[in-house]
Amino acid sequence: MFFSKHRGVIAAAAVCMLGVLGTLQILSSHRQAAQTLAEAVPAVTDNWGLSFQTKGVAPVGNASQSDLAQYGAYYLGDTSKKVLYLTFDAGYENGNTPAILDALKKHHAPAAFFVVGNFIETAPELVKRMVSEGHIVGNHTFHHPDMSKISDVAAFQKELNDLADLYKSTTGQELPKFYRPPQGKFSEENLKQAKALGYTTVFWSLAYVDWYTDNQPTAEQAFAKLLPRIHDGAIVLLHSTSSTNAAILDELLTKWEGMGYTFAPLTELPGLQAAPARQQPLPENSASEE
Repeated sequence: MFFSKHRGVIAAAAVCMLGVLGTLQILSSHRQAAQTLAEAVPAVTDNWGLSFQTKGVAPVGNASQSDLAQYGAYYLGDTSKKVLYLTFDAGYENGNTPAILDALKKHHAPAAFFVVGNFIETAPELVKRMVSEGHIVGNHTFHHPDMSKISDVAAFQKELNDLADLYKSTTGQELPKFYRPPQGKFSEENLKQAKALGYTTVFWSLAYVDWYTDNQPTAEQAFAKLLPRIHDGAIVLLHSTSSTNAAILDELLTKWEGMGYTFAPLTELPGLQAAPARQQPLPENSASEE
């Protein structure tokens, strides 16, 4: 696999990194037999991971940006500019998203919210607010499964299509074609499938342990991770379920701005081909009734 050569440099995973399943090796004395075998077995899977080696410099991922680019995937943005791309994973709503949206609005900072089916079903008004305030809503699958274990193309496609269909019935708009694999679990085949469906796969280059709702980091602990490790072109992953994120986001954005950073939407990722237009605000009463 293209990402296996990077494993030696990965010291730690950013989030939800449960280990690498290993590298599949296919040995055959006959080329045709080897090809048949390769097509019959599942693709090797990996967990997205990062190694921060120098303060203020982009980390090394277990797949390089050039490796990911062949599948239209990203973990970094434009590293020649002091620009940040804010993203939030939204598996469910527990009361913290409104404060996050308030802080983004105050700073005129565009963000992307990667949502699952449960979030749209239980918090449709927040999804509509995201759209109305100019944010991207991305595809985090309908059920949040380990997508790397889904080798069937139709099953893979259904997870994305069901979420996109629910989004359209809720907002009246097409879902922007940005995809984030649940838990950061992926395979090379997943990247190919997502690209074939027209999606840009988006990983991240900065995150911290913010997803345990009953064991939240203090503001000081959050700043200790998010300030020294910020870097040009960072794709930042935060969880919208985090009460710490809701409490500190205004101050965090202020601190990043004080460091000279600006914020850009994922549609401005460098080299993004046929990028979808930035999400347009919803006219009043245009969304489907709930």
